Amino acid sequence: METSDRYEPYRLLDADGAAVAPVAVFFQELLAAGKAAATVRSYGMDLLRWWRFLHAVKVPWDRATRVDARDFSCWIQLTVKPRATAVKRRPARTIGAPNPVTGKTSPGLGYAPSTVAHSETVLRKFYDLHRDAGSGPLLNPFPLDLARRSSRAHAHHNPMDAWAPERTGRYRPTVPRRIPRSIPDEWFNSLFAALRSNRDRAMIAFWISSGVRASELIGVRQCDIDPGQQLISVVRKGSRARQQVPASADAFVWLRLYQQELHGLVPRGRTQPVWWTLACSSG
Repeated sequence: METSDRYEPYRLLDADGAAVAPVAVFFQELLAAGKAAATVRSYGMDLLRWWRFLHAVKVPWDRATRVDARDFSCWIQLTVKPRATAVKRRPARTIGAPNPVTGKTSPGLGYAPSTVAHSETVLRKFYDLHRDAGSGPLLNPFPLDLARRSSRAHAHHNPMDAWAPERTGRYRPTVPRRIPRSIPDEWFNSLFAALRSNRDRAMIAFWISSGVRASELIGVRQCDIDPGQQLISVVRKGSRARQQVPASADAFVWLRLYQQELHGLVPRGRTQPVWWTLACSSG
């Protein structure tokens, strides 16, 4: 549940509507480590699935064993997502198939391997925290892989290769390595030609040339634009640090055209947002 409290942006409720105390402690640890509210929400979704599973099998969270964790790992890889109703309406051949243009895989009926792996990591950290604090089980239900812990780390590492991660959970699935997605130039030109405003053209030009996230670009203010150096400043999603990134000259040209259209229509000031939505009222 989302709250309006900046010190507790999200709260996990049990079946009776009461806040789950061990999860609240875990959320406070995340915030103390500098995690963003979006990260707390993401971790909370993983814990919500685990709490619903425990409620279904009638096992208290602090009594969960590795058998319960194993069954949960099997369940989450085989179950159908609760919001897969819209997906079921699509033809079966398109479910989980890659987009022929961008290569992005369409949502399937079940949870993606990356979601399952993220869930395993979050639950292992959750139980590590309470085990160290003495408020949870002595054995973590989501342990590390014994095969990886029984030998020396990086014993046969090739110095020409990148370092592989040491900490792998026993119930963590193998996540396939994704090929970087791209869009052909002719399709991008068609997309750009279909845009109907200079605002949209400027946003797409900044997004493509700078490589920032869409959420980071939307939060740009007037003081974050530096046309002379062709730089924009964005607040990074993970670290929340402000960072300057380069953008193309065309993006600043479209931005100037957009700003000229807004002259006299929006408030001026260095802290004002760059992107505006002007509501039109019919008389």
